[in-house]
Amino acid sequence: SVWLKECCACSGHNTVPSLLPQPPTITLQSPKDYIFDPREHIIIHCEAKGNPQPSFRWARNGTDFDVKSDSKIVMNPGSGTLDIDIIGGKAEAYEGTYQCTAENEHGKALTNKIVIRQSRSPLWPKERNEAMVRQKGAPLVLRCQPPAGLPPPVIFWMDNNFQRLQLDERVSQALNGDLYFSNVLPEDARDDYICYARFPHTQTIQQKQPISVVVLDNNPQGERRPRILLPSEPTSTKMVLKGVLLQLECIAEGLPTPDVSWQKVGGELPNNRMALHNFGKILQISDVNESDAGDYRCTAKNKLGLVHHVIKVAVKAAPFWISAPKNLILAPNETGILTCRVNGSPKPKISWFVNGVPIESESRKVDEDTVIISNVQIGSSAVYQCNASNEFGYVMANAFVSVLAEPPKMLTPPNLVYQVITNSPAFLDCSSFGSPIPTISWFKDGRISIENGDQYVIHENGTLEIMVAQVLNTGKYTCVATNNLGMRENSVNLEVKEPTRILEQPKYKVVQRGMSARFDCKVKHDKSLIPIMTWLKDRGELPDDERFEVDSDSLTIKNVVEGDEGTYTCMMKTSLDQDSASAVLTVVGKPDPPTDLELTDQAERSVQLTWTPGDENNSPILSFVVQYEDSLHHKGLWVNLTEVDGSKTTTQLELSPYVYYSFRVLARNNVGYSEPSNPSSQYRTNPAAPDENPSNVQGVGTKPDNMVISWMPLTGYQANGPGLKYKVHWKRRDMDESWSSQNVVDKSQLVVDGTPTYVPYEIKVQALNDYGNGPDPEIAIGYSGEDVPLSAPEKVQVKVQDGTLAEVHWKPVNASSVRGQLQGYKVTYQKLRGLLGGEEEGQQQEKVIVFSGDQSHGQIPDLQPFSIYRLSIKVLNNKGEGPSSSNQTFETPEGVPGPPSFLNVVSPGLDSLSLEWGPPVNNNGRLTGYTLRYQPVNHSAEQGFVHELNFFANETATTLDNLNTSMLYKFYLSAKTIKGSGPTITEEAFTFALCFTLFHVLSGPTESPHPTLPITQSLQPPIHKAPTVGPAFGAVNASLAEEGVVISWEYFGHHKNVAVQYTLENSKEDWTKEWVNGTHSHMIKSLKPGMSYKVRVVATDEAERMHSSKEVPVTVPAVPNRQVDIATQGWFIGLMCAIALLILVLLIVCFIKRNKGGKYPVKEKEDAHQDPEIQPMKEDDGTFGEYSDMEDHKPLKGSRTPSNGTVRRDESDDSLVDYGEGGDGQFNEDGSFIGQYSGKKEKDTHEGNESSEAPSPVNAMNSFV
Repeated sequence: SVWLKECCACSGHNTVPSLLPQPPTITLQSPKDYIFDPREHIIIHCEAKGNPQPSFRWARNGTDFDVKSDSKIVMNPGSGTLDIDIIGGKAEAYEGTYQCTAENEHGKALTNKIVIRQSRSPLWPKERNEAMVRQKGAPLVLRCQPPAGLPPPVIFWMDNNFQRLQLDERVSQALNGDLYFSNVLPEDARDDYICYARFPHTQTIQQKQPISVVVLDNNPQGERRPRILLPSEPTSTKMVLKGVLLQLECIAEGLPTPDVSWQKVGGELPNNRMALHNFGKILQISDVNESDAGDYRCTAKNKLGLVHHVIKVAVKAAPFWISAPKNLILAPNETGILTCRVNGSPKPKISWFVNGVPIESESRKVDEDTVIISNVQIGSSAVYQCNASNEFGYVMANAFVSVLAEPPKMLTPPNLVYQVITNSPAFLDCSSFGSPIPTISWFKDGRISIENGDQYVIHENGTLEIMVAQVLNTGKYTCVATNNLGMRENSVNLEVKEPTRILEQPKYKVVQRGMSARFDCKVKHDKSLIPIMTWLKDRGELPDDERFEVDSDSLTIKNVVEGDEGTYTCMMKTSLDQDSASAVLTVVGKPDPPTDLELTDQAERSVQLTWTPGDENNSPILSFVVQYEDSLHHKGLWVNLTEVDGSKTTTQLELSPYVYYSFRVLARNNVGYSEPSNPSSQYRTNPAAPDENPSNVQGVGTKPDNMVISWMPLTGYQANGPGLKYKVHWKRRDMDESWSSQNVVDKSQLVVDGTPTYVPYEIKVQALNDYGNGPDPEIAIGYSGEDVPLSAPEKVQVKVQDGTLAEVHWKPVNASSVRGQLQGYKVTYQKLRGLLGGEEEGQQQEKVIVFSGDQSHGQIPDLQPFSIYRLSIKVLNNKGEGPSSSNQTFETPEGVPGPPSFLNVVSPGLDSLSLEWGPPVNNNGRLTGYTLRYQPVNHSAEQGFVHELNFFANETATTLDNLNTSMLYKFYLSAKTIKGSGPTITEEAFTFALCFTLFHVLSGPTESPHPTLPITQSLQPPIHKAPTVGPAFGAVNASLAEEGVVISWEYFGHHKNVAVQYTLENSKEDWTKEWVNGTHSHMIKSLKPGMSYKVRVVATDEAERMHSSKEVPVTVPAVPNRQVDIATQGWFIGLMCAIALLILVLLIVCFIKRNKGGKYPVKEKEDAHQDPEIQPMKEDDGTFGEYSDMEDHKPLKGSRTPSNGTVRRDESDDSLVDYGEGGDGQFNEDGSFIGQYSGKKEKDTHEGNESSEAPSPVNAMNSFV
């Protein structure tokens, strides 16, 4: 087990377990080129493993040296790593080429040759720099030429204040540190151009002596074509090693400053590995390969021309590995092959060594990159070195050959449990070791042999791969390792789990600032795995903010701010798999206010305003609103001036004179308006004469002898200058006279006195200020004041059209007598009395109709038929009304009557219904009678034949016989005069069912708690005389129909707004309203079964007053009628009634026979049944007693009906009913039993079926009803 623990990391056949003999293997070494800082220790790494533990020795410059002989050198215990303390000593003494050798009894392994060099930062040589003098526009190069350091320094230019020089397209720094000016400008003149060199290892900075630049302007150079300054040769070449960074440079001079671009001749630049630096003057290509070789052309171009330069790039390669040699483990007498595959340019030379010595043995055959070791034996283990080199470097690798004879050993721990997700690959390890290499076999559940195929792959290292794991692959797998020295096996278990899947992914959200955002993420996973839900923002953790609330399947962000914007990822992770989904949150907000307001193109009446938009906050700007403030007239008041499209940032503003303008801009997007921008600078316009005159000029008299001229004054903004006043002109329109005028200041009206009554005037008002008059004003027409009319209309005539409409005619008054603007004629009329009598004259209120304008006739509607009216007319103007005309009296003829005041159904019977009604409120003539029509209506609302009856005027009740039982009837009643029938009122009612009547006969007055048949209930006593005039309700009836509750009512008002309201009994909820205009009944279908309601009828009159009936209680049966539709079918009702009658007849026969008290011989039956247990006995002492007449009124034993309506037997199993036929057995006067003894045996065959007992009539009726 100790061996297994130490070897569990070994998984390949070229790895030797640590407890077995093993040649050395280098595990850590320093890089080939090592530059050290003389202020620090030199650390040269060399570590190796092997069994036994290797020892280490070093060679310097190709010669072994004794590490222990130098006190400054320490070799770390257990490794060959050297620690050289050079502080205070001569560091250069330790420069050289070092190589470490690790060895044990099985071989020697070597490190690379490590070149150790000291970093250097030499001082700048002393020099004297002369001033560089150039004409303006000339090119200039400032040379840096730093001292050679190790490694090379980093170059930059600064001034005396340690400020870096600003580089751009015109001024650039070359890779060698020189500073290039494509053309100099006067501002380039200075005396402190300093080149600095920073040496990385020593972190020291050296500086060159400052260089002065003088720029002359006495003979400036003009514009010219570009010229290449660097490279300086016409053509250039560049060699680069594979895998490093290629940098090509091209700097040009010219005026204007040229632009530099790059192309690859005959090819494309590698965009994924290419970058441009130094304003396009340096082309960089990373990780160079052979395809990057070729010609690269740089082009410098300005408006005067262009110039090219071609750089030829050659790609070479130091040796690099294709495949390094790998360790071999061989059994005795086996043959092994080591391969060393390398490449490079030029082609590398390959050399082979064994334990550091060139190969010479005949048992080892070298063939360029291959070594064949034949017929190996125990003890011939060794370490081989492959070295490949060319002029650009070398690579070297160690590979050991270990000769062992070992039986198989399992390195994978036993009974491992592998868990994988359905449809993913499963890899079951079988790591083993043996020499010769063991053969691996796999078995499932100890029996099924697994072979390579479509589903399974057995890899070289023994691993079994199930390419697409399914649930059926779950089970125990056994791995068997075999060689010629033995066999070992190991078992592992595989569990295949359901995958984790996100069923509902979060969705893209656009949310306004301050609102909440919610992302949903619903996940399905294997129930045996423990999931962990994680939310990420932009691939990082969520902010530590209480606004972020994470639930089991959602993320809510409250009070969203701009910083919450980003990509939110829901990640559900188990120990085996994970699934994730992302959604983007975009936070939108009002735009930021515009900035940088600028006024340009300033003119007398216009100016151009320009601004810079603020951040649109993820919602595009739709428009800009420009506002202005007039600090001269309305300081602090900002007024919208114009709106500009959101794509524009400038607008031309039209201005008015004499205004001190300040402007500001607001931006608008779909979220709202931004805050206003800061105000612009003030812009003042010069004063000018008014551009407009006052508006809404009017002339209206307030007295019969004046006229008030008024107008809408100009604002300060419209005044255009100081000293605003108004010049008012007026003259009579109907006379040829000159204009009168008067100036008005600080007012908007002028009163002209002494005018004739109601005379037209021409009026105009002109604005003027200190800078001139406004435009010529328009003329308006006004009138002087009015007075009341002088005359009354004459020749008034009334023509009656019918009982409700009359037409009145008159002669219009003279226009001069109106003395004002004619408004129309006012007709006043009043009903004096009806022609039937019974009314006192003048009881009705006067009514008024105004006919507008210059009319001579009009119609008077809504008159009461068969009545006497009085009428008069006046003329109207704005001042009032004139004198009244003489009164005219007229009569209206008879008309059709109003509807009957009520219709009630009273005393519903089995086949009859009684009706009562009241006369109309308005007879409108001599009432001649009533017409009653009625028809049956079945449960599907189909209507039957209509019957019609006529009644005299003094008849207000009738009874209809020979109706169908349990049938709904609809009644239509109207009154009539000699002019015809009036409006109809309706009512509906049911006749009773026969069974319902029988039920009352048999069961007495007991009522069913929930009636199931529709009945009509009169909730108020019928009204036989006409009700008083005005909105009022009479009786309200409620009846249960098949589809709901029918509410019918008497209503004496003529208003149209009528509704039925209902609410639950003892409920505080509002009343539910259903409009029922134009009818006197309504079915409520929405009431719930088993609930109690209160119902009322309401109406609203013309004065918006509410009239309400009394509240009616309504209880809806628990089982709706439509659930027992069969009970309403005629055939079923007839059948039930027939059965009820039959039962009644049987009961009567039984009672008659019982009352006779006769004896019946049963001797024969007693002799036939000599059962000793069947003996007559009395009820109390065990003997049968005489039948007594005292018990005639008592129910029979065994047939007693309990209160719940069911029939039950006595508790004794030997009830006498068991021996009778249907429970009708009786006792003789001598105690003999009348009935068949065989009844008990028949009873036994139907044990528990109590329906064989005769039910009582009440029970039968209960079952029917």
